[in-house]
Amino acid sequence: MQDLTGLVMPEKSLMFSGISLFWVILFGTFLADTSVTACPTSCQCTEKNGLTVVQCMSRNLEKIPSDLPRDTAILRLAANHITHIPNHAFKELHHLQELDLSSNDIETVDVGAFQGVPDSLLVLDLSNNRIQSVPKEAFVRLRAKISLSNNPWHCECTLQEVLRELRLDPETVNEVVCHTAVQDEYAGKPVIQVLDSGINFCNFHHKTTDVAMFVTMFGWFTMVIAYVIYYVRHNQEDARRHLEYLKSLPSNSQISKDFDTISTVL
Repeated sequence: MQDLTGLVMPEKSLMFSGISLFWVILFGTFLADTSVTACPTSCQCTEKNGLTVVQCMSRNLEKIPSDLPRDTAILRLAANHITHIPNHAFKELHHLQELDLSSNDIETVDVGAFQGVPDSLLVLDLSNNRIQSVPKEAFVRLRAKISLSNNPWHCECTLQEVLRELRLDPETVNEVVCHTAVQDEYAGKPVIQVLDSGINFCNFHHKTTDVAMFVTMFGWFTMVIAYVIYYVRHNQEDARRHLEYLKSLPSNSQISKDFDTISTVL
């Protein structure tokens, strides 16, 4: 009887451990799936052809949701009031293929806004915003087709260098227009048209820099010359006063005559 009990107890203990392990694994899997597929309250998540589509359009959002599902493939954030794309805004979305940020109020794009975005990104829409300029490194390594149309672009050297590295959407490329420019004559014209005509905004930048350096150097040179003139004139005045003082002193011969006169009287 004792031997039989000794055999039954380990089996019950082993069965209990197995059940516990099963529930732990099941609960952990549930949590993992929840963190991947949970949908933000302000959005609607659906599945299309095996891809997770997150619809957050026209929800009066002022910033990009931070709790987006990690398996998001298509993210639509159009027609909101987003004003800023911060660094690493999409770094957790490793399956992202399409990103629509059109028709917002975006004014600033941080230099690392798209860092961590996977090579799988095919489409990026930033049209109809308020972007005037972006950092040169903001779109580095992006292979997506990018739409930048209908933004109040300021055409200068940085924008030229940014566009040189991008794969612009060919259907909207002529809608990327200079709202302002380093020279007013290019305002209102498509950027690509201006650049194709042979205009190099970076040359204007260098010329402006050269002029500024010349003005600065001329200012310093003028200050140095003025100081030298002041120094010379001041020293001349001191020298003149010193000379007049020396002249006003009695000479040795006059002192000797005065001394002989005094001796004779005495």
